[in-house]
Amino acid sequence: MRPVHWFFVIGTLLFVAGLAFVVAGARLAMRERVAATPDVVLTPVATVKQIMKGIVGPAANRVFDSVQVSVTIKGTEEKVPQTEEEWEAIGNDAAALIESGNLIMMGGRAVDKGDWMKMAHAMIDASQVVMRAAQAKSPDQILESGEALNASCDNCHTKYQRGS
Repeated sequence: MRPVHWFFVIGTLLFVAGLAFVVAGARLAMRERVAATPDVVLTPVATVKQIMKGIVGPAANRVFDSVQVSVTIKGTEEKVPQTEEEWEAIGNDAAALIESGNLIMMGGRAVDKGDWMKMAHAMIDASQVVMRAAQAKSPDQILESGEALNASCDNCHTKYQRGS
């Protein structure tokens, strides 16, 4: 064999060996990351009904009540958050709704993998819009986002609500 062929063979072998080292290093790094993660077993405690009554219902009602426009004999009256704390509370309620969406999808709480998951994601998406509206301190955006949030609740309750 000519020397050029030997260089090609040796070069190819070195290239393959280098790839093997890269792959082995990546696998080792992944194992170390997994090993560094503590073995945490999440054990759901609350039922969907408890999540709805204890977190979702109160948080959604506070969001819905936070911005109101009433037309009375005296004229149009508007209720909007006035302080930083009031805006923060709306953002916190939106965060609670987002996390509740995650809770109702985990730990065997999901009724099915189809509509249940889609509706939970719809609640999460609508709540994220509420959170952004609260961060922007926009009463108009809160009113608009409340519509999608209400629709996500109504759609789910139409299909899945089982007694009070």
